[in-house]
Amino acid sequence: MKRLIGEMHLDQITIAYGMTETGPLSFQTSVHDPLERRVTTVGQVMPHTEVKIVDPEGRVVPVDMPGELLTRGYCVMPGYWNDPEKTADAIDAAHWILSGDIATIDTEGYCEIVGRLKEMLIRGGENIFPREIEEFLHTHPKIEDVQVIGVPDPKYGEQVCAWIKLHAGETATAEEIRTFCKGQIAHFKIPYYVRFVESFPMTVTGKVQKFIMRQQMIEELGEQQGGAA
Repeated sequence: MKRLIGEMHLDQITIAYGMTETGPLSFQTSVHDPLERRVTTVGQVMPHTEVKIVDPEGRVVPVDMPGELLTRGYCVMPGYWNDPEKTADAIDAAHWILSGDIATIDTEGYCEIVGRLKEMLIRGGENIFPREIEEFLHTHPKIEDVQVIGVPDPKYGEQVCAWIKLHAGETATAEEIRTFCKGQIAHFKIPYYVRFVESFPMTVTGKVQKFIMRQQMIEELGEQQGGAA
């Protein structure tokens, strides 16, 4: 954001959030918001639109607590074309549409997207959002990109696994990455498995396919355990 503003003179650039199914925006920052707000949040709810953050039982959570983001209003689609079952899964009887995104809203109404519901992993009873770990690891000077997933573990249920793409010409070790994390993020969020890669499995539209990463790790760990046995 600083480079876009400083080098391209985009002083009024803002961040927005939404879904195709919500027409597509439900949140947006303002040109009057400080840079920190425009970097760390997706802004405040759009006019004539309702949102709420709920727990797994559908109860509204307290301010600043994470939960699934739901949207309601004129912007929400009537339904998926000729697919009543998918529509019923996405939109409830009160016309709230489920986003599948984990978010928080602060006392001033600014929303922060903290992760995807499907990507959340549970290690030893602790809920972990990969995005939080990814954003921290992006601050490592050697790391160009990183994707975090959960892989099955017999003791903790799941373990944190990081696939890391380094900047050209850089080298690093798994222990170096873990040392960088110690004292900076909670110990249970520190990647147990670290894999250095040249690229990530992607869709044709450029989205990372984490389910393929997870399956590859399961297969690799199974082979390693089989070899050790």
